Amino acid sequence: MKYTLDAKRLLCPMPVIRAQDKIKTLSVGDVLEVVCTDPGALQDVPAWCRINGHKVLETKTTDDEVFIIIEVAE
Repeated sequence: MKYTLDAKRLLCPMPVIRAQDKIKTLSVGDVLEVVCTDPGALQDVPAWCRINGHKVLETKTTDDEVFIIIEVAE
C-alpha cells in the first residue's frame, strides 16, 4: 500500500518523528511519501531511515516542498 504523510509547516525534528510514528503503523513493503516544507528533512529523514533499515526510494524538491518516498522494512 502507498500512504502519504503531510509534514508541511513542521520544523525539525517533527517531520522525522511524524514519519517514525506513521511507519510504526505500516507493514513491511508499504510505501510512505513524506511531504515537508522544512528543507532539513531532506537530510534528517533519510538519515533516520538508514539507522532504522528503511529504504529511501526517491527524494525530490520543488520550490517550497520536499518529497521523501520510503519503503518500510522490518
